[in-house]
Amino acid sequence: MATGKINVSVENIFPLIKKFLYSDHEIFLRELISNATDATLKLKHLTSIGEAKVEYGHPQIEVIIDKEAKKLHVIDQGIGMTEEEVKKYINEVAFSGAEEFLNKYDDDAKDSGIIGHFGLGFYSSFMVAERVEIITKSFKDEPAVHWSCDGSPEFDIKKAKKKERGTEIILHIAEDSTEFLEENKIGELLRKYNKFMPIPIKFGTKTETLPKPEGAKEDDPAPTKEVDNIINNPNPAWTKQPTDLEEADYKSFYRELYPMQFEEPLFHIHLNVDYPFHLTGILYFPKLTNDLNIQKDRIQLYQNQVFVTDNVEGIVPEFLTMLRGVIDSPDIPLNVSRSYLQADGAVKKIASYITRKVADKLNSLFKNDRQDFEKKWNDIKIVIEYGMLSEDKFFEKADKFALYPTVDGNYYTFDELKDKIKDNQTDKDDKMVILYTSDKEAQHSYIEAAKEKGYEVLLMDSPIIGHLMQKLETSKEKISFARVDADHLDNLIKKEDTQISKLSDEEKERLKGDLEKVFGEKSNYTVQLEAMDSNASPFIITEPEFLRRMKEMQQTGGGGMFGMGNMPEMYNLIVNTNHELVSEILHTKTAKKKARLINQSLDLAKLSKGLLKGKDLTAFIKRSYEMVK
Repeated sequence: MATGKINVSVENIFPLIKKFLYSDHEIFLRELISNATDATLKLKHLTSIGEAKVEYGHPQIEVIIDKEAKKLHVIDQGIGMTEEEVKKYINEVAFSGAEEFLNKYDDDAKDSGIIGHFGLGFYSSFMVAERVEIITKSFKDEPAVHWSCDGSPEFDIKKAKKKERGTEIILHIAEDSTEFLEENKIGELLRKYNKFMPIPIKFGTKTETLPKPEGAKEDDPAPTKEVDNIINNPNPAWTKQPTDLEEADYKSFYRELYPMQFEEPLFHIHLNVDYPFHLTGILYFPKLTNDLNIQKDRIQLYQNQVFVTDNVEGIVPEFLTMLRGVIDSPDIPLNVSRSYLQADGAVKKIASYITRKVADKLNSLFKNDRQDFEKKWNDIKIVIEYGMLSEDKFFEKADKFALYPTVDGNYYTFDELKDKIKDNQTDKDDKMVILYTSDKEAQHSYIEAAKEKGYEVLLMDSPIIGHLMQKLETSKEKISFARVDADHLDNLIKKEDTQISKLSDEEKERLKGDLEKVFGEKSNYTVQLEAMDSNASPFIITEPEFLRRMKEMQQTGGGGMFGMGNMPEMYNLIVNTNHELVSEILHTKTAKKKARLINQSLDLAKLSKGLLKGKDLTAFIKRSYEMVK
């Protein structure tokens, strides 16, 4: 038996590991399982090229809890280590301080993800263990080795009796970490980090029910047997070729990823690229609502089937973080705790590749089955609109398949919409005006007025639509969006022919005075007298597009002027000077009757805009009953 000193210049490296290297103590298990996996895959490689003259067989990794002895075992059947290798990989951690310690790990990590057999990941064991033992036997014909260390730079090394190839790590769990002796805790960690590791992981056994033998009585219990409890799926869907998978395979993998999710995904996108980086994965479009606060961070990031994080910001473009699924890439640079991603060139390339793939998939869905795409539009539009806003490259591609639904349930692409409305909805300045509503019910009377003129009205009701309209208005020529209640239609789409007013200028001034007397000084209505068709409504309340849109954009973040989100509502009251009711108001002799007609007309306009509430509504109902007596 030999004793020695781990070659480190920091007197004791372990407090450093505990404090600086890993923020999250639970990842020690992930690191040990990763090492065991590396050791097994390395053996597979060596046997396949004939360098290891041994049978690869069907190796597995086993995790055993010995609660009484306060020990946790991780056992593999991989390449194992000779005494010389143990000394090299475990003892010669020669660093001159924390910085080099981290740099060394980074360099090693780049070396195909296999860090000898043990990387510094092994030392994370000391976050939870007061003593660690390694019992290992190499695939080479050399004696087994037993190494142990109590968290100081001192270690012991001696021969071991181990007969079978592979490595066993034994952690003597420290008093402050006994949670790692609980079956539930270890099971949870294995499922979190190692659910899709490429080597089967055994964690205890489970009872399986067998079919009843022929001729068994109904009351006879079904036979059972104890089988290995393999907690992972070593061949998840994303590691296979798309040609080898059916639609049902993608759906069942979705259920495996999200067992608590009851709704099926709408469709999936299989990612598979070898150059200029390696990346595989499957992304799913779940059913999405209009709520921007839906749960993000549902995409899981893996490195060679080892779970890394579900915070994929920076790798997946922001607008796609609402999707679900898996991305696996050995080329994503991870720091030593594999949890924080550094922004670098490779990551940016990956983000733009994912954006392109998503756009191409949406485009092919649109082309191949437009009807189905239209049906799904409401469930996916928030992602597409967000993408068009935030990624110019996506905007260019999405312009071909982004849809603009009308209140009548027709769906147009932008080019189709343009062809449909350009003749009827182009104003005297050659600008095409696209009318829309954000609420079919609330803005019903305005929509009907527009339809009477043969205008198309879009239904645009997502929370970020104001921002997107702004983007479309600046990126396309001679178009503007206007909500149907933003002004009188003749003002929204100004044609040459203007109506002649039946009232003289002097009568208009008198009418304005009458109205303002009834409304009072503090009204948030700006009165506009307009000569309109005598069949158009006498009083119309409108909300100026610019101010309203800026206010809404302020509320959903970004855009607009500072503090506009807190501005009071501002409305225009458009009075049709050619309507007979307006003439009647002007010529009514008694002040009381005049005030009643004005109040009733204003209330009807407010009712049409959904603004009549509270005591004003009560007064309106009372007044209406009096008028019909």
